Amino acid sequence: MRHYEIIFLVHPDQSEQVGGMVERYTKLIEEDGGKIHRLEDWGRRQLAYAINNVHKAHYVMLNVECSGKALAELEDNFRYNDAVIRNLIIRRDEAVTEQSEMLKAEENRSERRERRDRPENTDGSNESDSDSDSNADE
Repeated sequence: MRHYEIIFLVHPDQSEQVGGMVERYTKLIEEDGGKIHRLEDWGRRQLAYAINNVHKAHYVMLNVECSGKALAELEDNFRYNDAVIRNLIIRRDEAVTEQSEMLKAEENRSERRERRDRPENTDGSNESDSDSDSNADE
């Protein structure tokens, strides 16, 4: 069996169906004797360019080990599912199990946001900010 990295984009109106789709696809792979090494739901993101007049999509990434038969069946599911607006399948040399760069960047962003917001809530610096804003209006 070979290792693959699969990314598929789901139409934003169908975002609530992503859980069921992922469950169906993982079941398809595992029933054929394959393994899911990594599953990441990146959520709704802005597209680089519009696809069928859609500007956002729900991104999902899978790193799997499966047979060619299971991969062909998965490709057919992507092709005939109108909710999947794009997909990309890349063959990998080995299983990838660590967190992707996309999720690492998202976590770093949220940690920085928390650190930035924390000092504002604990000390009285908010009062000086509001004073400087009112002076700017005068």
